[in-house]
Amino acid sequence: MLISILILLFIVLSPLIFSHPQFGGVAKGGRLERIRMSSNFSEEKFKNAEPTVLMTGGNRLSAIKMLFRRSAEELSPKPGELHAVKTDLKHLGGDDDLYIWFGHSSFLLRLGGKIVLVDPVFVKAAPARILVRPFREADIYKPSDMPERIDYLLISHDHWDHLDYNTVKALRHNVGRVVCPLGVGADFKRWGYSEEQIVELDWEQTWSDSVLSFTAKETRHFTGRGFWNPKTMPAAWYIKSPLRNIFYTGDGGWGSRFQRFAGENLDIDLAILENGQYNEAWSQIHTLPKYLGEEVSLLSPKRFTTVHHSKYCLSTHRWDEPLRNEETAERESGVPLVRPYIGVPVHL
Repeated sequence: MLISILILLFIVLSPLIFSHPQFGGVAKGGRLERIRMSSNFSEEKFKNAEPTVLMTGGNRLSAIKMLFRRSAEELSPKPGELHAVKTDLKHLGGDDDLYIWFGHSSFLLRLGGKIVLVDPVFVKAAPARILVRPFREADIYKPSDMPERIDYLLISHDHWDHLDYNTVKALRHNVGRVVCPLGVGADFKRWGYSEEQIVELDWEQTWSDSVLSFTAKETRHFTGRGFWNPKTMPAAWYIKSPLRNIFYTGDGGWGSRFQRFAGENLDIDLAILENGQYNEAWSQIHTLPKYLGEEVSLLSPKRFTTVHHSKYCLSTHRWDEPLRNEETAERESGVPLVRPYIGVPVHL
């Protein structure tokens, strides 16, 4: 009886809930036409380059049940196990290239004197904060801590743990331009950003200024901020700067694209790879540990680091398992691993 009442209440209130701006915008007009012209869009939705299923085991309901049955003791760090440092980002000093990780997939790059803030989530990683709580030790940065000038806000896709409505709303007046995959610009338009601020790219499209260039690359994932067809794309990113090149995989499962990346001889100085919140039940849309070393080998960067861990528990593996995965990937690939504490600048 109680479940029936809750379901009925959800149905009645859902129009009000999903009308909230945090669920994003809807592509229309010229933006929708651009999306429909993409070779990666058909039958009114984004398509991965190779056949991909969202759930390779069970279904969404069984996945939700599995998350509630986890052992909390292994899923979050004990006091003192996770190290984070509060750096004054408004007074970084110097002009050398930097990488600063904030936990999960949020990080800052300073390249060629330009500030690039990537997938910032500093308030909520879900529609309600209670649904996805950050680890206490990692939850030390807020939008107000970010630099006064952010030249570029770079977004990999529109999932809540990569694109936080509250964060990007708070940073709107700090941001010069948003660089994002096709369709995601509709969210920023609804959230008060001007069309002149928004750069939307399809896979293999490049946008450049006089210092940096951003190329959207293929990934194997899905998108959306609600229960409806989102008409948005995910992307990996290749960033070229005067002194070094960065590759960020974003979210995505193992696939043939890594062989294609290897054939492109991208000359990557630092590769930033997804590593965490994986599960055999969604093996095609997140990187499983057994593939991480091979991905590093094929990208062949001078150094690599990993993200998508150490801030939230979104799967069933131990919170620190990704830290062992990256050590294994270093041994398998022979590529040096960069493992910073959260908030500590890495001078590139």
